[in-house]
Amino acid sequence: MISRAQAQDFLEITDLWEASVRATHHFLPEAMIHQYRPLILNEYLHLVDLYTWREGGQILGFLGLAGHKVEMLFIHPAARGQGIGRQLMNYAIQQHGVYEVDVNEQNEQAVGFYLRLGFEVINRSPLDAQGQPFPILHLAYPGR
Repeated sequence: MISRAQAQDFLEITDLWEASVRATHHFLPEAMIHQYRPLILNEYLHLVDLYTWREGGQILGFLGLAGHKVEMLFIHPAARGQGIGRQLMNYAIQQHGVYEVDVNEQNEQAVGFYLRLGFEVINRSPLDAQGQPFPILHLAYPGR
């Protein structure tokens, strides 16, 4: 079930973020994961409209939106492949008019996920938002 996240959820969301990153972002050095974790918890989660997918009281996925853009979408590794990401993205598109998302080019599973949803690559940046050499693909949902 999708619901708006509360501040008391931020630690669980950050733990989920870290587990998901470790499962999918093999290109990130350990030091960067440690560097990003407090930024996620103390800064980035506060900058987005945050929604969670819960089952049995546990957060299995979360979505962070800013305007018409998905800024964050992470699914717990144990819950991947169950349609949670698709449900969260459908919610973002249908309820919030989302039509943009950026994704690490090296996260091939995420790139494939967004392309299967119908997003198209419209641009590429050689560096991520922090200026690191992790290329970013900019995707848009057609017809928006």
